Amino acid sequence: MAGICNLCGLPDELCICQEIAKEQQKATISVERRRYGKMVTIVQGIDDSAIDLGELAKILKGACASGGTVKDRTIELQGDHKRKAAKVLEQNGYQVEVR
Repeated sequence: MAGICNLCGLPDELCICQEIAKEQQKATISVERRRYGKMVTIVQGIDDSAIDLGELAKILKGACASGGTVKDRTIELQGDHKRKAAKVLEQNGYQVEVR
């Protein structure tokens, strides 16, 4: 039995709430240098109430072949993955700004 979306009341197969939420958000990608000269890619600006950041982090980690985590409503990826992360987010329907 299919589930029902809590926001729109449609069956999960017909629900477009996730797609609308993706289009309305702008993800900002930047790179920081951390301890011992390690680079970390930061993805921020995505509202975690409409999007599961853990699932998005899992997709990004797989695409970038790196480790990462979700901290304080941001996704942190180990290494400099600005271009790959931007490409994956754009393919998934997000607006992306690379700094």
